Amino acid sequence: MAKYLVAIHRYNDYDPLTSEDEAMSQDIDTLNDEMAAAGIIIFVGGLRPISSAKSLRLQNNGEVLVSDGLYLNTTEHVGGFWVLEVVNLEEALAWARKAAIACRASVEVRPFH
Repeated sequence: MAKYLVAIHRYNDYDPLTSEDEAMSQDIDTLNDEMAAAGIIIFVGGLRPISSAKSLRLQNNGEVLVSDGLYLNTTEHVGGFWVLEVVNLEEALAWARKAAIACRASVEVRPFH
């Protein structure tokens, strides 16, 4: 068995508290239930809006600078993720396809070392 990160990507103006309708919430709950029944979930979590993010950057002098917002200056961010334990990449991709449909979003799949 191998562990994979399945990350949901959202545009920076996406707020899960106001952007997710009842149908999407139901689809995500159904997918989580299906994954739980399959015994593949290590962890699952949705993230709060990017307005709550803090970034820490190591400075040349060894100090750590804390600032508001995302670490990277991009138009998208990780809005939530699953850590799954599955047989192989093909199985991870099959679950990720379901995640893309349920979340109505782009999904990234990455294996752990």
